[in-house]
Amino acid sequence: MIEAIGYNLLQVLFVLLFAPLYAGVLVRLKEMVQSKRGPSVVQPYRDIWKLFHKDQIVSDQTTWIFRVTPYLVFVMPIFVTILIPVLTDYPLVFAFMGDMLAGGFFLGLAGFFAALAAVDTGNPYGPMGASRTRMVGFLAEPVFMIVFFTVSFVSQSTIPYIVQQKWVANAAAFFSPAHVLLLIAFLMLILAEGGRIPVDNPSGHFELAMIDESKGLEFSGRGAALMKWGGEMKFLVLTCIFLNVLVAPWGLAHGHAVTNVLTAVPQILFKILLFSLVLVVIETSLAKLRLFRISEFLGAAFIISVAAMVTSIFPGG
Repeated sequence: MIEAIGYNLLQVLFVLLFAPLYAGVLVRLKEMVQSKRGPSVVQPYRDIWKLFHKDQIVSDQTTWIFRVTPYLVFVMPIFVTILIPVLTDYPLVFAFMGDMLAGGFFLGLAGFFAALAAVDTGNPYGPMGASRTRMVGFLAEPVFMIVFFTVSFVSQSTIPYIVQQKWVANAAAFFSPAHVLLLIAFLMLILAEGGRIPVDNPSGHFELAMIDESKGLEFSGRGAALMKWGGEMKFLVLTCIFLNVLVAPWGLAHGHAVTNVLTAVPQILFKILLFSLVLVVIETSLAKLRLFRISEFLGAAFIISVAAMVTSIFPGG
């Protein structure tokens, strides 16, 4: 029990420490592809450190929602981390306390409060971005649900550890049309929920065009640091679900020894680096969609996820 709790804490530390690095590597790779110099890969750490050492300014017109939201945005990805395989392929102590739907609920709750906090300040740009964020969330949540239902049909479970063991044990299920469609739909979902191109531009700071970045527009000091760090952790958690549960459980620790778990750290980082290259290719090959085209993008993701579910129910149809 103590060993499992320790490994859970190690997974949480992995997400806490490497989420800013993941964001920095993505930015750096995109700048290199575009023949730009760009910031260092450790720039997100510097930004978070600088924000923590700045004063926090809160309008007296805001409510408790604005003050609580940064902590919710920061904590919710940590809750999801203890439910999913980040470093080990065997269940840890909290693995069966929630399934993939519970993880989606945690992340959705943080996004909901972030949208409320953006409206709470009364700034005209905050509600504008919050409405766009909720539009994306409203269209993305059905895709989440259909993806998880498809996973449950294929693996007979929505517990992440059981799902990833199903893909390892059954090669035919891994290469089935339902699983391939599932991967495409979830990848499109990651781009939408992570505020990446073609849905949103994470490097854009024009208030009238902001979507995901608008949620933290009114925060300063510690609140801004927590919002930024929480957003980076959310993106890393979604990546871990995609890579460790649905794509390739390779690299996860099989043994219970500490050396096995520590050895899994560089292997998972290498796998994330390969996925970063895929994201860079996607983001540099596509342009940011206009607002009314985002619904078409997520609508396509929904149709693909439904096709995956139908294919999993009627494999011979």
